[in-house]
Amino acid sequence: MASVPQAGPNEIRNVVLVGDSGSGKTTLVEAALFATGALSRPGRVEDGGTVTDYDPVEARQQRSINLALAPTAFDGLKINFIDTPGYADFVGDLRAGLRAADAALFVVSAAESLTAATRTLWRECAEVGMARAVILTKLDHQRASFEDSVAELQDALGDGVLPLYLPAYDGDGHTVTGLIGLLSQEVADYSSGERVKNPADDQQTAALQDPRGTLIETIVTESEDEELLEAWVGGENVGIDTVIEDMEKAVVRGEFYPLIPINPVTGLGMLEVLELVAKGFPSPLEHKDVEATTPEGKPVDALTCDPDGPLLAEVIKTTSEPYVGKLSLVRVFSGTLRPELPVHVSGHFAAGSTHEDHDVDERVGALSSPLGKTQRSVPTCGAGDICAVAKLSRAETGDTLSDVDSPMLLEPWHVPQPLLPIAIEAKTKSDEDKLAKALSRLLAEDPSLVLETKEDTNQQVLWCLGEAHLDVVLDRLSNTYGVQVDTVPLKVSLRETFGAKAEGHGRNVKQSGGHGQYGVCDIEIEPLPQGAGFEFVDKVVGGAVPRQYIPSVEKGVRAQMAKGVAAGYPVTDIRVTLIGGKAHSVDSSDMAFQTAGSLALKDAAAKARVDLLEPVAEITVTVPDDYVGAVMTDLSIRRGRLTGTDSAGAGFSIVTAEVPEIELTRYVVDLRSMSHGTGHFSRRPLGYQAMPHAQAEKVKAEASA
Repeated sequence: MASVPQAGPNEIRNVVLVGDSGSGKTTLVEAALFATGALSRPGRVEDGGTVTDYDPVEARQQRSINLALAPTAFDGLKINFIDTPGYADFVGDLRAGLRAADAALFVVSAAESLTAATRTLWRECAEVGMARAVILTKLDHQRASFEDSVAELQDALGDGVLPLYLPAYDGDGHTVTGLIGLLSQEVADYSSGERVKNPADDQQTAALQDPRGTLIETIVTESEDEELLEAWVGGENVGIDTVIEDMEKAVVRGEFYPLIPINPVTGLGMLEVLELVAKGFPSPLEHKDVEATTPEGKPVDALTCDPDGPLLAEVIKTTSEPYVGKLSLVRVFSGTLRPELPVHVSGHFAAGSTHEDHDVDERVGALSSPLGKTQRSVPTCGAGDICAVAKLSRAETGDTLSDVDSPMLLEPWHVPQPLLPIAIEAKTKSDEDKLAKALSRLLAEDPSLVLETKEDTNQQVLWCLGEAHLDVVLDRLSNTYGVQVDTVPLKVSLRETFGAKAEGHGRNVKQSGGHGQYGVCDIEIEPLPQGAGFEFVDKVVGGAVPRQYIPSVEKGVRAQMAKGVAAGYPVTDIRVTLIGGKAHSVDSSDMAFQTAGSLALKDAAAKARVDLLEPVAEITVTVPDDYVGAVMTDLSIRRGRLTGTDSAGAGFSIVTAEVPEIELTRYVVDLRSMSHGTGHFSRRPLGYQAMPHAQAEKVKAEASA
């Protein structure tokens, strides 16, 4: 592998590859590395031999699951390609890649329709003005049509998506052998394996005239160069070099989006992609100034991309190996990182996150430029560049690095809410001892993974983005950290309550010799409105229960409420009134009346109707209009109460409903299947509601079995 020289901000291009799983992003990176001499031969995804899919899990699953950096050199520049996963379950790494990059290559398969996820990411890039280009792959597929793909892309992403090249086919009209440049009017012939440029023949020249005119007109009419626009409108001859220069400026501004057809397997079109990245994509100097705050939230002056400025960097990916330790992939926005430099590590996460906020000082370890699993040592990493940092033991993905004397914090990037809950248990005592440490490391690597410890059900629950995400987590626990776990049925946090007033008698009398136990109490129970909790009222008269034992009765009632009276779930929303009892001058005690209180609650439950309450969530589902009917029907089957529908624009609708949480444990998987991967939802807890009688009786029967 050829080494990549260090570079200043103006000589760096940070480019993230975005696209659906299977569109060819990883193969494109391999082709780029091979074309620039960074690799002696490109690897294949099918063989598990690609540079960026070096994780053993990726090799087994034959798909990208991690963000990976692939630096290379081209035309005097350092290009940091950031390969990201295309599968929805690994969108956390995709978000990190967008944060680290200054431009994006959207890789689209001509054999597949454009997905809703790609459209959404395009809009997000547009909101921040990120430079973009579209790379069209798999034109040799029997379902592929260049013209149809361009039309679909323009319809979905806007008229600013225009091809710079047309595919040139061989004699059978099916195999792409080269590219016809719309601006240069040259043919880049790749049939020999190397690029050979030739003038377009008469037939090719005729075919490119209409799209060439559209391209030039779009570039000129959207130009910020008034003289160029006036010359064009006035019918003057505009030099093609001037048009190309203006196009490159429009790409940098995020106002024009070149489309290039390629075949990364053969390398066709890779030099054209590299030339676009080098000349048309912005350097870090053209990145908008970075806004940060202090860890306390106070604003600080915006920072420019200056290697001599204050240090501001962000951990975009953390990996951890049992015998290697932590390695943090870091994008430097300002200042310069050096080995042994003291830095402040600040991690403040969004509300609702189970990741713990932290502010600590650490010392930077060795710096390296990673290419796959190969780490090449570098002396420094300046503003605009990306490197790997060793031994930041407290750093987590998303953390901010800054000067110790002037700590700063970057707002964390948006991480989707994980919506697939899975309960896990260690297989053995040995696994149990290692599980906590392994989970801690996984959580530090992956902000989209959430661990919930449910005290009422005594379960550890992992919240994942989907089944593929879960598979990777379990694989890492087993193969990376040597921890074997079982997935077990998830226990939903139900509650019990009384459906009507009841009276209970608790008698705890044991006087068979020696110091005995004597505690008797009578209580009344009445249901309270949902959410009221618990009230204890003392209405004892005449000292039937001595004053010092009244708290004991309440303590016993509370203890039994925590254990449940019908199915083993906590009791809530009741008022317990102590109305009488008996005591003994010698044998009564705190414990005797605690037991009496517990027995009284169970006695009342045996005489009255005990209802089960189940947690309810409000969910907001966003799906294409075509799937609204199916979604609403499915939610009704899940005992959901539909509360509204609204238009989200662009052919999408929003459906809101209140649904029992027990019906949502696999909804993220089912919704993807129902909407063919186009739908998504969010949820927020609403409280509890009564479970239907038949279902409640089934739960009670299972609990007593």
